Amino acid sequence: MSKIERLSALAAKAAKPKKNAYKLMDGGGLYLYVSVTGAKLWRYNYRFLGKHKTLSFGEYHPSDDDQGITLKHARELHRSARKLLSEGNDPALQKKLDKLAKKNNTFGGIAQEWFDKNKHKWAHATIKKKTFFLERYLYPFLAERPITEIAVHELLDVLQRIEKQGSFETAHRVKQLAGCVFRYAISHGGRADRDITADLKGALSPVVTKHMAAITDPVEFGGLLRSIDDYSGSFVVKCAFRLQPYLFLRPGELRHMEWKEINFKKKELRIPASKMKMKQEHIVHLSRQAIGILKEVRPFTCTSPYVFPSARTMTRPMSENAVTAALRRMGYSGEEMTVHGFRTSASTMLNEQGYNRDWIERSLSHSEKNKIRGAYNRALFLAERKIMLDEWADYIDKLRDGG
Repeated sequence: MSKIERLSALAAKAAKPKKNAYKLMDGGGLYLYVSVTGAKLWRYNYRFLGKHKTLSFGEYHPSDDDQGITLKHARELHRSARKLLSEGNDPALQKKLDKLAKKNNTFGGIAQEWFDKNKHKWAHATIKKKTFFLERYLYPFLAERPITEIAVHELLDVLQRIEKQGSFETAHRVKQLAGCVFRYAISHGGRADRDITADLKGALSPVVTKHMAAITDPVEFGGLLRSIDDYSGSFVVKCAFRLQPYLFLRPGELRHMEWKEINFKKKELRIPASKMKMKQEHIVHLSRQAIGILKEVRPFTCTSPYVFPSARTMTRPMSENAVTAALRRMGYSGEEMTVHGFRTSASTMLNEQGYNRDWIERSLSHSEKNKIRGAYNRALFLAERKIMLDEWADYIDKLRDGG
């Protein structure tokens, strides 16, 4: 492939209109678009989330003044946009949000301010989900609207669009998110008079709570464990699958597990607070069975920071659907068993065997509402949880063996 020549200031200045619009390339997706009318516009073509996108920097001008953008300035804007892209952000969206943020009375500007002020408290998955809800459902309709002028029926229209897609739970979550923005506007500068989401109580279709399917019968659970041992797919996926019953982590915690978090000498996994749903460090005891599985998979994935990396690249964790797909291949439907269901299976059977409820809840990393009691539990029950998890590992081994 021939190398694209960098655009010179002289060539940009000398560009004249032709019968058809054309581009003068500067490399890296940056180019000067010359229209049939003679207008010269700086543009940047790039890909974001698999889609082709174009960002406009403004009109060309040969000298530094307020009338336009020079070649030098365009390159500076281009570098900034590429830096945003390398960090996983959409430059076009960021440009729009920066513009909105300056208008501190718009829904989009206030929403971004609220988001930036609170995102340090959230797990990465939570940040992604809130970003998606804002960008997909709220910004297209409300971003540029002054927050004090948004009527209840406008927000209801947005939420009913979501309901028409059959996403009833999402509609409720987007409503809650909008409420956070309104309440933030009220408490930070009095930029809103009231939270209009309060007027929508009962306006949305109720959500029927579905519990994650789980096998809780010991005999059937033993059959599931044998099916996992017989799984003939990816070895790394199989190891993740084999480990989950011993640790019963949340699926995201399992997928994002890193080698640096494992201490083989102490036989423990320490998941940092930044990864945890409740934003508290979680210590997980590793039974000899769990240690054995980790040592089996280590030669295959030790070059990755992740214990269970993606099949496509060692720099990313295993995909969300990898273990679920394996579960389906073994013949278990979503109504019978889920990856999250291993937590329910363990909780149910451990409770039935009479283990202390506090030990079980802490092993599941469920938060303690009473902060003082929560700190006490974390310190007091670690030794007891180690004993329980060792006994649990031996118990499910017997189930696997048909005992």
